[in-house]
Amino acid sequence: MVKKLKRKRLDRDDWREHNKLKFPLYYQLRVETEEFQGLICLLRWIDGKTHYWERPDVYRHGKVAVIGKGMTWLQLIPDGKSHVLTAKYLPDNFVSIWYADIIENIEYDSDGTAVFIDKYLDVTFTPQGDVSVDDRHELDEALQSGDITKEQYDSALKEGDLILGEYCSDISKTEVWCSKILSYVNDRIKNGEKQFR
Repeated sequence: MVKKLKRKRLDRDDWREHNKLKFPLYYQLRVETEEFQGLICLLRWIDGKTHYWERPDVYRHGKVAVIGKGMTWLQLIPDGKSHVLTAKYLPDNFVSIWYADIIENIEYDSDGTAVFIDKYLDVTFTPQGDVSVDDRHELDEALQSGDITKEQYDSALKEGDLILGEYCSDISKTEVWCSKILSYVNDRIKNGEKQFR
């Protein structure tokens, strides 16, 4: 593993600390359904004011909510893929934005929390049809500095194209798919799925 690739815990302790939020309700579960096969990590943010990403160059409404009290993050790590797709739900259960991290792999910390090894490139998209490929310059710099190999670079670009094709070509279909998965996870929680830890 390349040393400079960042490790990011799926309980998103980096977001919590940066935004000075209490630890969210965190669920981590393996799912094998018709809709999805892989690892799901669900966060329910129980406090904090809403924070927005403001990007009038990308988002039609100029800004999107990304974290705050009452929001839910559905994080999907599908088998056989190299990304984490996060659907950020508003308190009314509508998606504010999807954020796809391109990853090298998944590991687990000593406490069992899933961790992904970030590979710079990200794709974001909204229900309104806004789509953005972000941090390409970081990926390019990582290749030039030798932090990643040409093979890792090419695989990140390929995964970005896969995300654009699979999720962004029909965003309303992606929204329905995520809603089914979220409903399934919520049912498991209602039926006694224990909070992780």
